[in-house]
Parts: sequence; structure tokens; C-alpha cells
Amino acid sequence: MTLAIATEPTPLKSNEDGVVLVGNTRVTLDTVVAAFLEGATAEEIVEQYPSLQLADVYSAIAYYLRRKAEVDAYIKIRQERASQVRQENERRFNPIGIHDRLLARLEHQKQS
Repeated sequence: MTLAIATEPTPLKSNEDGVVLVGNTRVTLDTVVAAFLEGATAEEIVEQYPSLQLADVYSAIAYYLRRKAEVDAYIKIRQERASQVRQENERRFNPIGIHDRLLARLEHQKQS
């Protein structure tokens, strides 16, 4: 018996914001790669993110290992963008004293 070798499509897709998602989920490639680099097995990643299919996680890891430089560059850009967004949000919404402001607001609501 001869085994038929078939090429499987990579279970990765970009959403409207250019974020690469794994399978038919909202779990990002960044998330899967980060877990893998922290030492998690594909099975452990699926346990952490049950919406993922095991075969899709293995495929995403294989994609990363075959295109490490490209994926690392993509992840670096995503991290830089996340840092920019965080800095902009902190500039617009000063996090210093937020706990006190929230407690004051809660106290004011109780008194009303």
C-alpha cells in the first residue's frame, strides 16, 4: 500500500487588522509561538487555549520553525505597535492614581 502524500494548507489567516490567527479561532500566532518558546508542548498549548485544534498548533509551530526570521520580525513589529498603543493610552488616560480615583468614584456613587 502506498501512502498518498497530501499538502495541507497552513491554518493561519490574517484578520482585518493584519493580525495572524491560528485555525478558526481568535488565538494569535504570537500567542502560540510565545507559549512554544516558553517550553509548552502543542498539547499544553491546546489545554491553555481549548478553541485550538492540536493539528493546527503543530502546523503553526512548524510554520514558525520553517520561517523563524519572518515570524520573529512580524512578532517584533506587533510588540512595538503594542508598546506604542500602551504608551498612547497611558498618555491619554494617566494610570497614576487610578485606584484612588476609582475608590473615590465608588464612594461618591454610594453616597448618591
